[in-house]
Amino acid sequence: MGNHTEPVLLDRSGTTYPVSDRRWRGDDGSPLMLSPLAGLTPDQIDQGERSLWRYRAVLPVDPGHRVSLGEGLTPLIALAWGGHRVHFKLEWFNPTSSFKDRGVSVMVSHLRAQGADRVLEDSSGNGGAAVAAYAAAAGLRAKIIVPAATSAPKILQARAFGAEIELVGGTRDEVGAEAVRQSARIPYASHNWHPMFLQGTKTIAYEIWESLGFTAPDNVVLVAGAGSQILGCDIAFAELLAAGQIDRLPRLLVGQPEHWATIADTVNGVDRAGRGERAPTVAEGAAIATPVRLPEAVEALRRCGGAAVAVSEEQIQGAVRTLAARGLYAEPTSAVAAATLDHFIADGTVTPDQTTVVVLTGSGLKSADKMADLIPA
Repeated sequence: MGNHTEPVLLDRSGTTYPVSDRRWRGDDGSPLMLSPLAGLTPDQIDQGERSLWRYRAVLPVDPGHRVSLGEGLTPLIALAWGGHRVHFKLEWFNPTSSFKDRGVSVMVSHLRAQGADRVLEDSSGNGGAAVAAYAAAAGLRAKIIVPAATSAPKILQARAFGAEIELVGGTRDEVGAEAVRQSARIPYASHNWHPMFLQGTKTIAYEIWESLGFTAPDNVVLVAGAGSQILGCDIAFAELLAAGQIDRLPRLLVGQPEHWATIADTVNGVDRAGRGERAPTVAEGAAIATPVRLPEAVEALRRCGGAAVAVSEEQIQGAVRTLAARGLYAEPTSAVAAATLDHFIADGTVTPDQTTVVVLTGSGLKSADKMADLIPA
């Protein structure tokens, strides 16, 4: 494993649990995190492995149970953007066309190692598609609970993989509450709750480090809904720092849709009530009112000297078109990161002499209906 002590799961109150426990939250009701692992050194990377499992030395799952569809190793391309040279990480090259495949591969591998024969997930889109795909690959039955208002193309992908779909009326948070109720009977493969999802997500940061010649960038620009990318990057860069492989934590610069900017508002001390009623956003994948790991996401941003911003619908729509004009067909949720980059270039946070990476989380093919509205005929 590369670490000298066996990892454990921790809840917010500090209680520890064995990794083998079949649980997805602490006895105090809080989300679980894995205790820190020793970071990776370049010689521990399995160079013959064409997936994120090349980093299995820092993945706390028995590789004998791994479920892989070739996720990870996504391209990092350099483009001129606003007078800067910026690297874009294209996460739609993952098997179901979003970054969620990273976390789900490790999470489903862990659940299969525990003997699960079925899994439950609640998702409005990409997370559900990923869980359905990896459950199919693992020979597990999957049930995905989705908001009744979810667009049909998003549900289609999960259904294609053989998942049982249950539509639930109400908000995204009410859908989550229904999943929690059903988790008493079915192992809960929640991409928001399960600690192993973050262990897969952290491989984004390991790939960035490897792609940049085993150095850390100055800035990583992300979109956040629940904040799993923030936490995955925080975990991986902290592991690399502790291992002496990087000399500082990169700044994480985060954007959220303005009516769903809980993490940004908390970081910036903005009173959410001042934003008025929550309005629908074209970036539906980031429309999460109450992130489960809000305190951890805020602390991660503060630890690295990062920042967060709320971006308007007009800025998100403009970013979709600007990316498309560069040959990058990013779904609107993903384009929030490009709008965030524009903000931090404009205010001088990001400068041309810095190495900046922008993570584009999912393909425009995921949101064909919304893309049709945004691209001029």
